Amino acid sequence: MGKVVCELCPRRCAIPEGGAGDCRVRVNLDGRLRATTYGHPSAVHVDPMEKKPLYHFRPGARVLSIGTAGCNLHCRHCQNWQLSQRGGEEMEVLYEAPPEAVVALAEVQGCRAIAYTYNDPIVFYEYVLDTAEQARARGLANVLVTAGYVNREPLRRLCAVVDAVNTDLKGFDERFYRDVCGASLKPVLDALVTFREEGVWQEVTHLVIPTVNDDLTMIRRMARWHHDHLGADTPLHLSRFQPMYRLRNLPPTPSEVLVRAREEALDVGLHHVYIGNLFGHEAESTHCPRDGTLLIRRSGFRVLENHLTEDGRCPVCRERIAGVWS
Repeated sequence: MGKVVCELCPRRCAIPEGGAGDCRVRVNLDGRLRATTYGHPSAVHVDPMEKKPLYHFRPGARVLSIGTAGCNLHCRHCQNWQLSQRGGEEMEVLYEAPPEAVVALAEVQGCRAIAYTYNDPIVFYEYVLDTAEQARARGLANVLVTAGYVNREPLRRLCAVVDAVNTDLKGFDERFYRDVCGASLKPVLDALVTFREEGVWQEVTHLVIPTVNDDLTMIRRMARWHHDHLGADTPLHLSRFQPMYRLRNLPPTPSEVLVRAREEALDVGLHHVYIGNLFGHEAESTHCPRDGTLLIRRSGFRVLENHLTEDGRCPVCRERIAGVWS
């Protein structure tokens, strides 16, 4: 048997018989490409939508979240490395959960959506696609939490059954992506544009890591690109780093760095810039970009107040707030 080329992500791994791609979970078995984690998640939880984080998509909704082993990035700061940096055969926990079982569990748990998260759902693409199709047929929404390292053709197919996405834009230069993530920037930017073109509601997260990707000039360039290519109304989450995996030598992100980064993003014209993992900060909440009215007050992952009108408008000035609110 010869090699099989995986065309899912920019790595385009040429996988020999019996071998696996860079993600560890897409393998060549008898000359056919297979995802070994199909139907076998290693993490299944019920979360609030805000934990994804998605702040402008069905606030407060319960979402069934699933993840498997494997990832096509190798970030030194990975927050879920116990899942993402291992193959399926290395996992202590492997649930038996074909797509129909995932959908049924979501319904039993009173969830309005299913999130494909924890590791990158791109590497369990077929499982996501099949589950999402069944979920949509049952009236459930589908949410991706991804690094966006995927080729455009398979991404467009996935967009047909995905309702919302949070993409982790890890930095804004090629050197950072190469040295810290083992990847490249341009495919991620292409994916962000593709989500917009395909009409998927999207939000973007940038984890601000001290001394690594916290340069304010870089963050301003990133915010400018975000404004020009995704639109001023696309939310940006600036998230606080906690020492993890292979960057345990670095401290948590100082709050003042996050505040200054947010000021840079607001200054270029973004309307909704949030600070994450800094619980209790006012930048967790949503305000009207026109008159500053408090619309949604949050604490951590909890929605404490929601003053939006039923049609998603500011109750004072009637400004339409971008998002999916019903």
